[in-house]
Amino acid sequence: MYIGEITLKLLLSILFGGAVGLERETSRKPAGLRTNILICASSTMMMALSQLQIGGKDLSGEAMRMAAGVITGVGFLGAGAIIQSRGAVHGLTTASTIWAVAGMGLILGAGYYLLAAIFTAVIVITLIVLRKVEGFIARKKGWPPIPEN
Repeated sequence: MYIGEITLKLLLSILFGGAVGLERETSRKPAGLRTNILICASSTMMMALSQLQIGGKDLSGEAMRMAAGVITGVGFLGAGAIIQSRGAVHGLTTASTIWAVAGMGLILGAGYYLLAAIFTAVIVITLIVLRKVEGFIARKKGWPPIPEN
């Protein structure tokens, strides 16, 4: 794997992680633009590193250990985003987004650029469109506004 390919992966991780982070930033969430870019770029680099260590794109065994470590580690980061107060839980969407963006970085690091682009679109559409759907349902049912996660 050459420096050019790793650079491409990192640039795409900035673009894709930034797309998710921009949505979170404009929604005034704690894990915004910089956080999502760093999570995506870091997991991309960890996967690229694992491929460098084994000398190719073989995604079995050793490379998957790095991915498993990223997934586990980012779970702790996401857990820190979840807050419970007065019987209500906040931050689940933020925690889920952190986990998804780390997964996106692993996909990029493995070299599946189109799949990463599709996954980015799924994440952003879910965050934007379904927030509006949830609000519509709440208004229709006369429920109090849904607290933002």
